[in-house]
Amino acid sequence: MKALIIGKNGQVAWELIQTCPSHINAMAIGSAEININDIKVLEDFISDYRPNVVINAAAYTSVDEAESNAELAFYINSQAVNNIAYVCDKFDIRLLHISTDFVFNGKSNKPYTVDAETNPINVYGHSKLAGEQAITKYQNGNSAIIRTSWVYSSHGANFVKSMLKLMAEKESLSVVSDQIGCPTYARDLAEFLWLLANNDDLKPIYHWHDLGVASWYDFAKEIQNIAFDNGLLNKIIPISPISSVSYPTPAVRPSFSLLNVSSSQSILQGRYWKDALKSSFTLIQNNIN
Repeated sequence: MKALIIGKNGQVAWELIQTCPSHINAMAIGSAEININDIKVLEDFISDYRPNVVINAAAYTSVDEAESNAELAFYINSQAVNNIAYVCDKFDIRLLHISTDFVFNGKSNKPYTVDAETNPINVYGHSKLAGEQAITKYQNGNSAIIRTSWVYSSHGANFVKSMLKLMAEKESLSVVSDQIGCPTYARDLAEFLWLLANNDDLKPIYHWHDLGVASWYDFAKEIQNIAFDNGLLNKIIPISPISSVSYPTPAVRPSFSLLNVSSSQSILQGRYWKDALKSSFTLIQNNIN
């Protein structure tokens, strides 16, 4: 089996390469190798390589910067996705596309199901929803959208690494406590994606993140506890919960973006988010920038 991973410089693509099953021959490409917005170049590349599955992990993920760079966000998160979906449909190649909890408006009081109404409240969410719509218009039964949230890994920049740096430098921190969701360890997401690559009964949409519920404040507190226990930090600093109003950002974020991941558990049993975070620290410890 041959797999093509698009977006090789990102966290998920990195973990896909690290967890690739032995029976799959995977190639990862990024912007240096191919312009996914040039449909002719993309078509020629995929026609030559002929993968059995394409996993699209490429995305514009700068949520705040998207507010002033909407054209670029839609260029990568929608137009390029449409190109990828078109080519995969043309050659009957399975497509797995990673999307986000930010396609929802955050006004629910229960976890969002895969068929819940989408209604994004920022440019990033709108661009990712447009990418989802680009895929679903083909309706070929051989593509799936995988929504996830709060992704972190030992590779690249993410909330965990940012917090570790701040905790080492600062005497105290304040972290938003009224945005509710759940972290996702990218390595577990990667293992889930590899199982979908071989799944005979592919559904159009899946939700995947770790198990449980957390705020960014909860996440930060646990990062500090685990890091201190593992010797990455030599002191515990006070972390104060604050409201989103007290920490304004260019992009409005959903106050509640927890996903209902129950249907995905029959494919891969997830881990409680604190357990997944703890298991990640051996690799994170070796890759602190």
